[in-house]
Amino acid sequence: MKCPFCDAIEDKVLESRETEEGKVIRRRRECLSCRERFTSYERVEEKPVSVIKRDGRKEQFSREKVTKGILRACEKRPVSAEAIEELVDEVEKQVHREAGREVNTVKIGELVMAQLQNIDKIAYVRFASVCRKFENLSEFIREVNEITVGG
Repeated sequence: MKCPFCDAIEDKVLESRETEEGKVIRRRRECLSCRERFTSYERVEEKPVSVIKRDGRKEQFSREKVTKGILRACEKRPVSAEAIEELVDEVEKQVHREAGREVNTVKIGELVMAQLQNIDKIAYVRFASVCRKFENLSEFIREVNEITVGG
């Protein structure tokens, strides 16, 4: 495992822990060169899922892209890294369980929004505004009213 701080390849594992019902092993590591600590994850390789984009293109499902979108929505919000990681884990699990071999971006967005609404309403509205492509202020206000009346 290459150290993210100094690029050395020698490290020692300090702790290993199973997560996600045994599908992921989290390893806490220490670089033998610079002594910095970092975390790595080993995941079960799932069957590949193609994501159908709005314009019809297909690309492989990317956990990193989902994480990046959620992080952007949660920027400067009191949402922990652990909560984001759990959200991404749950969305990825649902995509692999329900999608078969293909899923469209709208479905992924809906899965994220269903989870995000319970974590942080502001982050939810930010994500929804991009995912649902709000065209004007009235659509934005309608969404805010729905979550404030419903929650």
